Amino acid sequence: MGKKTIVIGAGLGGLSAAIRLAADGHDVTILEKNERAGGKLNKRSGQGFNFDTGPSILTMPWVLEKLFNSAGRNVSDYMTIKRIEPQWRTFFEDGAQIDVTSDIAVMLSEVHKRSEKDYSNFLSYLDYCKTMFDLSLKSFYKKSLSGIQDLQKLHTFKDLLTMNPMKSMSQATEKYLDDKHLQQLFNFFIMYIGSSPYHSPAILSQLVYVQLGLGIYYVEGGMYKIAEGMLKLLDELGVDVQVNTEVAEILTVNKKAAGVKLASGHTMEADLVVSNLEGIPAHETLLKGEPGAEKVKNDLKKYTPTVSGLVLLLGVNKTFDHLEHHNFFFSKDPELEFKQIFDEGIPADDPTVYIGVSSKSDPSQAPEGKENLFVLTHVPPLQPGESFEEYRGKYREIVLDKLERMGMTGLRESIEFEYQFIPDDIRDLYGSNGGSIYGVATDRKVNGGFKIPSRSSLVDNLYFVGGSTHPGGGVPMVTLSGQLTADLIAEDQKLKDEQTG
Repeated sequence: MGKKTIVIGAGLGGLSAAIRLAADGHDVTILEKNERAGGKLNKRSGQGFNFDTGPSILTMPWVLEKLFNSAGRNVSDYMTIKRIEPQWRTFFEDGAQIDVTSDIAVMLSEVHKRSEKDYSNFLSYLDYCKTMFDLSLKSFYKKSLSGIQDLQKLHTFKDLLTMNPMKSMSQATEKYLDDKHLQQLFNFFIMYIGSSPYHSPAILSQLVYVQLGLGIYYVEGGMYKIAEGMLKLLDELGVDVQVNTEVAEILTVNKKAAGVKLASGHTMEADLVVSNLEGIPAHETLLKGEPGAEKVKNDLKKYTPTVSGLVLLLGVNKTFDHLEHHNFFFSKDPELEFKQIFDEGIPADDPTVYIGVSSKSDPSQAPEGKENLFVLTHVPPLQPGESFEEYRGKYREIVLDKLERMGMTGLRESIEFEYQFIPDDIRDLYGSNGGSIYGVATDRKVNGGFKIPSRSSLVDNLYFVGGSTHPGGGVPMVTLSGQLTADLIAEDQKLKDEQTG
């Protein structure tokens, strides 16, 4: 029999969990405090410019296909997903420029321009990245994992050794590639999950294969169409999605989730509660009255937040013809950049800057002859009580100086529309720990590269989804977290029914 289920938060993790739970026969209600569903996947517009305010690159679209299939639907009836080529255009301080493409012949010639040796090693490197992805298909993308024991059950000893557990991603890259620019470029793929290549396990080299082997994609009309497609399906499944509805507390009876209390004071009963609010903030707020919440919160401290970001949405009155849809302007010294952000917790003096220009692929996103620049620079997450406000103006200048220096001449005077997000905004809007963009940082020494377990250790019938849980941040991972958590719920329910039956 389907359980009455409340999902707190309508980010992609919450939406996908709700789709799967509704398809499994649960009676589902989603409660979202903001005016729009989608979480960090959101939109903003002004003066004829449209912007996606969160994720701008889609990888592994099979995750969305699988989600819609689980409800007996076809994702292409809900959104138009198209492949982007070249995938990235990258710029370096010394004037070098490298295009990243899944056309392997072209990619090889780009590598060849840089280094004869790397050219002869490149296919072996890609093969290594594919091996890491194939290993993950057996476990990481298949089941909600909470630690090494779960992983060991799904792999042979040989598999586990092949994962290179003692090596970091940057060590794996260096084994195959010599050229400093190529090392920096391929190490930067780890920023899909907001972590450091010097701290993350080598298995995450698979992100290179995920992009080059499987492609990167965009959704016509803007990435927010992913949320709109999910909402349309939820409506068909009879799921009640309530926006502007803030949850203040998770209610429990005998250590079992029993419902929620809203900020309005109203209470709602439930048999199951799924929190799309991250684990640490949830224990600080929604569960703070629950005995033991403080201890669990302290236990979760090893799951440090990923980077946050300064986001500039810039509507400009000209076109930058040397840019592609996705562009990266790299820092001069990646080791210093990652050391400042991840080890010292300070904004990098010379950061890598990403610019997404979706109007290059989708003219509906900006007026004719103009462009919509989504400018993202990663910065450290906020410490408790800290604010990015003092850096806001200063850091904007650092970013614009860098872009103008690296070839975007006349950028400042071309800005017609501007909107900014700083880490404070990301924290306040989405409740993420320290304004983290990608959930929990992957660090092989601190948390073994694992995420916060989806099953609550404090309260029965309470589960977590989203970037801070397995398998992590980014559109496909977060969407997958909702599906894997629904699998976990089905498994737990079956076990409970057998025990009571």
